This record gives sequence, C-alpha cells and structure tokens, in this order.
Amino acid sequence: MENYTFNSFTLQLEGLKVTESSVYPVFFFFLVSYIFIMLSNIGIVALIFIDSSLHQPMYLLFCNLPFNDVLGNSILIPHLLMDLLRPLSERLITYYECVAQAFTTHMFGTTSHTVLIIMAFDRYVAICNPLRYAAIMNHRMVIKLTISAWAVAFVLVGILLGLTIRLNRCRTLITNPYCDNASLFKLSCDSVVINNIYGLTFTVVLFIASIGSIVVTYTKITIVCVTSNNKSVNGKALKTCSTHLLMYLIMIASGILVIALHRVPQYSDYRKICAILFHIIPGSLNPIIYGVQSKEIQTKNNSQKSINRKKL
Repeated sequence: MENYTFNSFTLQLEGLKVTESSVYPVFFFFLVSYIFIMLSNIGIVALIFIDSSLHQPMYLLFCNLPFNDVLGNSILIPHLLMDLLRPLSERLITYYECVAQAFTTHMFGTTSHTVLIIMAFDRYVAICNPLRYAAIMNHRMVIKLTISAWAVAFVLVGILLGLTIRLNRCRTLITNPYCDNASLFKLSCDSVVINNIYGLTFTVVLFIASIGSIVVTYTKITIVCVTSNNKSVNGKALKTCSTHLLMYLIMIASGILVIALHRVPQYSDYRKICAILFHIIPGSLNPIIYGVQSKEIQTKNNSQKSINRKKL
C-alpha cells in the first residue's frame, strides 16, 4: 500500500537518471550551456541598451527574449547542477520553492510565445505599413506591447498555479528534474479535473493565438513582398522575418515535443531531457541567430572589437 504524507512542506525531486560515469560530462554540459546563455544574452542586451543607435523597436522588443531566457534558465539550471551531484535522497526542495520554480518555468514558456507575437506585429507594421511605422511603433507603443506580453503571461500562469496550490497534497515525490504545474498537481489526491481542463484550455488558446498571429502576419507580409517590385524592401523583409520565424519554429518545436512526451509515460526519461533542452536550446540560439542576422548588431560588435584591439 502506498504511504501518504499530507501537505508536507519538503518535497523530493526525482531529477535526471544518469549513470555514475556520465554524471560529470552531463554536469559539464549544463554548466557550459548556462555560462554561455548568461554571457550571450546579457551581452546582447547590454549592447542594445548602451548604443543609442540600436534603440529601435525591433531591438527593444527583442530584449524581452534574452531577459526571459536569463530568468528561466537561472531558476532551473543552478538547482539542476546541484542535484546532479547529490544522491536521490538528498534532492530536496521546499514546497514554496517548488511553486516559485513552477511559476517561473511556465512564465518562461508563455512569455516566449507572447513576446514573439508582439515581435511579429512589429515586423508586420514595418513591412506592410512602412510610412506610418515611426508613428505607430513609438516608444510608448513599445512599452505597451512589452507590458502586455508579460502581463498576459502573468495572469494566465497565475491562474494555472492558483488552481494547483488550492489542492491538498498527499505525496512528496516530484517525478521531474524540476517543478512544474503538472508535477505539482500530481502530488494531490484531490480531483484535478478543473486543473486539467484549464491547463488544456490554456495551452490550446496560447498555441492558437501564437500560431494564428504568425500565420496572419506572415501571410500579409508575403503578399506585400510578392506584389512589390522593390528588391531592397523584399531583401530586408526576408532577412528580418526569417530570423524571427526561425526563433519561433525552434521554440514551438521544443514546446510541442515536451507536451507530447508528457502524455506518454514510458518515455519519461526523454521527456525530462527535452524539458531541460526547451530552456537551453532557445536560450543559446536566440542571441546567435539575432546577432548574426542583424546587420546593425554585427557592425557595432565589429566596431567594439576593433576598439579593443587598438587599446591592446
């Protein structure tokens, strides 16, 4: 018979199942990934904010992504690194820390969608309505879009976690490398029908809004590019939009894979790895893709390197 511990404030994380010989290679991989994510994302944000010539709506809106990547990975990876070096019996986390980690994890995933939606709107205005771009995408609009992206995510995730923390807990084992909403409500012996309904609705609405906005904006952008004979405009549109679309596809593919594997218990180990990579891969690739594709950032970066060489 299963032993029950009601409303315990100390929970146990199952963590990643790795062999003794692979602990340190896995640890090294996550450590290097974390350092790279921190340096690349903080670096590109600092470059954008320091250089006034980069204070354009496209770059200011993009800054939300590296900030989100830094926040999401800072909550996840350091704790994961410590757990890799601990035996299973010592992989403990308090209930409140677990809720905070789950909230941040879902904020990371949701905000990734909402930020890419507002970036798609920016590209739509820039290409489909270029004469009014400066008037529409002023600093006030950038602030409104940024607040909206974070506020929508905060409300949706707040309700998601609010429905979970109302439940009584009768188990203490989190069958995941980190805390998320599904792992938390699986600790309960109460009915979780409402949680499942809201969780499914939340996911469907977010994906429909996200995919729908991308499809609509990019369809209109494609029509403008096809009907326009301006090769310069078409080339710029292709470059900026391909960057945004590539980031979106990486994020959506990672998210769908995690959600799909959550429904297949026999692939739980693969799900755990994919859940971690959902944080690491976009966080590592976003600054590279945007930095390589953006001419202005390349120019500023090369200029800074030249100055540094002269100083040496």
